[in-house]
Order: sequence, then structure tokens, then C-alpha cells
Amino acid sequence: MEPDTLTLTIVYDNNAYDPRLKKAWGFSCLIEYRGQVILFDTGGDSPTLLANMAALGIDPGQIEAVVLSHNHGDHTGGLSAILRDGLTVFVPQSFPKRFKDAVRARAQLVEVHEPREIGEKVHTTGELGTGIIEQSLAVRTDEGLVVVTGCAHPGIVEVVRKAKALTGDEVYLVLGGFHLGGKSRKEIEGVLSEFRRLGVRKVAPCHCTGEQAIRLFRQEYGEDFIQAGVGKVIHVPPSE
Repeated sequence: MEPDTLTLTIVYDNNAYDPRLKKAWGFSCLIEYRGQVILFDTGGDSPTLLANMAALGIDPGQIEAVVLSHNHGDHTGGLSAILRDGLTVFVPQSFPKRFKDAVRARAQLVEVHEPREIGEKVHTTGELGTGIIEQSLAVRTDEGLVVVTGCAHPGIVEVVRKAKALTGDEVYLVLGGFHLGGKSRKEIEGVLSEFRRLGVRKVAPCHCTGEQAIRLFRQEYGEDFIQAGVGKVIHVPPSE
């Protein structure tokens, strides 16, 4: 792969993709870009996370940074297996003190409140939402912006809007949990129309998006819909 190729590997998800891997409720995505190796969320448990990484040939020791989207166990449960000296962990400032202290004992902790660059061309949206506080990632590529979200509790449209405003880039891909399970068809169609208005080119919904929403995104986006699940690897730009 060229050094400017962004590689996204879903290493933990409740949607099946690679039959070698175990699916379980939660989300984790490995981001490899410009020499950086970042793990976004850690799934719900260490054994599943580590087994899936092993099956994919991923060495946890190569991970330089972990970004946790929000304080729910299905996104933070595998962290203990990754923590070590030299690792940097980015968490929303609103995380409980006990959680932050436990991370500080084993790795470097960075508390995130405002949007900031956490790596070369890799940005956090900062804390979003008023109920469940969450951060998402915005990665700048030659194809456009890639938005990676854990659960999008603040609203997936709000997350995309923030990422776009933060960078000024057009949105190439939105990947992760869209938090639309249980939403009505009308609500989901409203999200679809906002995605089109915001110029989102490709989508890869998984985790908490919900079956109905995934089906509607597939219908709307056609060839620009990417089936996502545990073991899915996405290259930006796409490999030939």
C-alpha cells in the first residue's frame, strides 16, 4: 500500500463479515495511515478483540494510540488488553475519574474536550452531545474526509456536520455505528436526506445502526454502500 493510503479494519463488531472472526456486541476499528496505527474503540471484551486481531495478523504492540468514543462497555471493554507503556489513550474529558486514573496507571492519558488534531491528518470532533457524551474521528485523505463513529449518540447527522465544519473538507466516507436501531422509517429517511445534502459519498454502517437502517442505506447508496462487519478492510483510495 502507498503511504498515503488509509486502511480501516473492523476488528470487533456484532455484524458478521469475515467468517474466521467472532462477532460480538460492540465496535472497534484499526486505523492505519501515514505511518500511524490508531485503534478506535476496543469492543466489549479482551479475548474476542485479541483473537480477532490474531486472526487478522494484527500485532497489538504496534498500536500507538487508542481513541475511545464514549464510556460504554461495548466500546471500552477490550482496553485492558491493549494498555502498556508508550501507548497514548484519548478519552472524552467527561469520562469518570476512576476510569481515567486506571488508564494513567498503565499508559499516557489525554483528555479531550475541544476538537483537536491527534495525529497527522487525524482529528477528533471533541466532545459532542448533552446526554451521552461522545467523540468521533475525522481523517483527512485525498479522496475527502473519512468519519469514524462509535455509536453516534449525539446524532449521526450532527457528527458528520461537525466533522465537515471542522476541516472544511467534503465527506468521502462515514463508517461505524449510526445509532438508528429502533428508529422509524421516516426518521431514517430524514437522516438519508441529510447525508445527501451534506454530500456524503460512501457509507459503511454497522454496530448499532440497526437492520432496517442498514437496508435503507444500501438501497439509497447502491454501489457506494459498503457492507461492514467484523473483519472488513476498507482502503481509501480503494485498491484496484
